[in-house]
Amino acid sequence: MSVYEQLMHARDEKYRQFQIKLVPGIDPDTIIGVRTPAMRAIAKDVYRNGDWEAFLDDLPHTYLEEKLVHFFIVAMIRDFDSCIARVEEFLPYVDCWPISDQATPTCFKKYHEQLLPYIRKWMDSDHVYTARFGMRMLMNEFLDADFKEEYLEWVADKQGEDYYLKMMQAWYFATALAKQYDATVTYIEEHRLSDWVHKKSIQKAVESFRVSEEHKAYLKSFR
Repeated sequence: MSVYEQLMHARDEKYRQFQIKLVPGIDPDTIIGVRTPAMRAIAKDVYRNGDWEAFLDDLPHTYLEEKLVHFFIVAMIRDFDSCIARVEEFLPYVDCWPISDQATPTCFKKYHEQLLPYIRKWMDSDHVYTARFGMRMLMNEFLDADFKEEYLEWVADKQGEDYYLKMMQAWYFATALAKQYDATVTYIEEHRLSDWVHKKSIQKAVESFRVSEEHKAYLKSFR
């Protein structure tokens, strides 16, 4: 069966109605209604069977779930250069936050030095979901051993009024407050973020189980 046929076989109408509400900017007719575990299973099946290149070449896709399966397959590509090429090819077609947020290429962890220039380029993009993906990769890959304080500036300096872009900035800073508190808290103390991102970063940090109660109490004072 084709990817589309497998997705139709796995469709769930109740879940489709939920997805329609969750992704309001997407045409409801392009949402099939397939749960994430089923899409990941389809992606794994296509990748293991060796049919994935033809599917990845078949752009643009019509359905949200086809795009999600596409990115799940890309995330499994082990060769860094091949994976990057497929990511760059696909990012212009990413048109909503679920596609931007759910796939993380596994090979990225081994190639941080090569990855970083791509992250910077993606973050500089005017395409909201390319920039959002770049910030998410910076958050996922560079808030631990390879963290540098300048990365906080990259995210703070990103300009744009799109809700999903600003939400990613807040998500990044809330996570940074959990993982790199001393370097990050100055951005809150000095109010170096836009007012919306500032408040949302504090909210998400206060809601996080990874931020200490002491730090939460201090952050609340800057609301």
